[in-house]
Amino acid sequence: MSSEATKIVDLYERHAKNWDKDRVRRLFEKPWLDRFLRLVPPKGSIFDIGCGSAEPITRFFIEQGYEVTGADSSPSLIDICKRRFPKQHWMVADMRDLCLDARFNGIIAWDSFFHLCPEDQRRMFPLFGKHSAPNAALLFTSGPVGGEVIAEYRGEPLYHGSLDSTEYRELLDQNGFAMVSHVVEDIACGHHTIWLAQLR
Repeated sequence: MSSEATKIVDLYERHAKNWDKDRVRRLFEKPWLDRFLRLVPPKGSIFDIGCGSAEPITRFFIEQGYEVTGADSSPSLIDICKRRFPKQHWMVADMRDLCLDARFNGIIAWDSFFHLCPEDQRRMFPLFGKHSAPNAALLFTSGPVGGEVIAEYRGEPLYHGSLDSTEYRELLDQNGFAMVSHVVEDIACGHHTIWLAQLR
């Protein structure tokens, strides 16, 4: 099943315009974004990994006065970001290969990190740490339990992978992050499973 994960980059690139059109703009994620921002200094730097077309989450950060750097594997989605918010920093990048000479006050990987296979997810935690400034906040979504699931987007298979909660906690701890909040399938947030942590 993990082989389906290799198709994610191409899928989002081919469907970039459709995805931007289909993305719900109602900011149901706001309570979690507010918790995240309480850990980020005012006007601090935020790294949005898998930023998509920058709406609605990245737009929210920008409108709150934060400096945003967005990365996505889809050149077409990044082009949309550049047109919408030319004053921010955008890059085409596979999150698994990130190696920036920068550290951020907050890192978010919302509905992006969980498209990686479990082994690639394990490798991401040192990268989160490498790009985190002191006391940086980390917010990401995962599956509710360990395993792999194939959903569907516009008639094509859409891969999701997840570790179990114990392993996520261990990886956060091993890479210097303290747990702040975690909810499995939050009913108030579209049944997302959410992790909020802070670099110690």
